Amino acid sequence: MKLSKTLKQFVLGSAATFALLQGAQVQASEAFAACNATPRVFFDGTVVDAALATPELSTLVDAVTAAGLVDALATTEDITVYAPTNDAFAALPPGMLDAILADPDVLTSVLTYHVSTGRRDPRIHFTSVLRNTLQGQRVSYAFVDGHTRVNGAGVSCQGVSTSNGIVWVIDSVLLPQF
Repeated sequence: MKLSKTLKQFVLGSAATFALLQGAQVQASEAFAACNATPRVFFDGTVVDAALATPELSTLVDAVTAAGLVDALATTEDITVYAPTNDAFAALPPGMLDAILADPDVLTSVLTYHVSTGRRDPRIHFTSVLRNTLQGQRVSYAFVDGHTRVNGAGVSCQGVSTSNGIVWVIDSVLLPQF
């Protein structure tokens, strides 16, 4: 039985597409495994102390201080903090950071949206999983486009374990629904 030229092209094209997708899946699996294999750093102090010791988190530290949340974050046990870098804050639309900092309720809402109860590891979820935040809304953990993400923000593969929780550096500011 002879296959038509169009059918042969379809079969060959489908096989090539399948091979490419399978290769992409293998690469994603390898990236997922490599990220999960990255050991956490242990920091002798609280999540606040770890943030204070990290120059790339100075904007976050300033915001936490302005909101009056330093003591709460330093004394609450078993928390996970998604810590946006200075560059993440700088990437907000013009005027947004100033507007957030000017409104104590909004600032507190944004900052507590970056904290979950429990010592969570977003790297272990290949498919989407929802986690509650102290703010009351949930964030999504997933492995997308070769990276661990929290609500689409890229997560560093190396978490920092502290005396009262874990800090995961992220590349975007998470904004709750208002």
